[in-house]
Amino acid sequence: MNIKLENTIINVLKTIFDPEIPVDIYELGLIYGIDIDEKNNVKISMTLTSPSCPVAESLPAEVEEKVRGIQEVETASVEITFEPPWEKDMMSEEAQLELGFL
Repeated sequence: MNIKLENTIINVLKTIFDPEIPVDIYELGLIYGIDIDEKNNVKISMTLTSPSCPVAESLPAEVEEKVRGIQEVETASVEITFEPPWEKDMMSEEAQLELGFL
């Protein structure tokens, strides 16, 4: 796996925020996986805080668009999953601290 590209993708994901929670989607624990193949095609597996999330359509599209905008990325796709369901303890310590859970 291309670690440098993965880190670049993570940095881009950290610029995308859930509109209801003032924490980026990476620290929030919404990103379940980043797969990069040998041709730099990127597949991101992510979830939402709930199936009825008001940004269920726009957030994955924003993720796809921003990752596709990285120069080294050939293609980008986002797969939404609710398995396992998102829980507060999936957040990073930084996010939990920011939201007052620690």
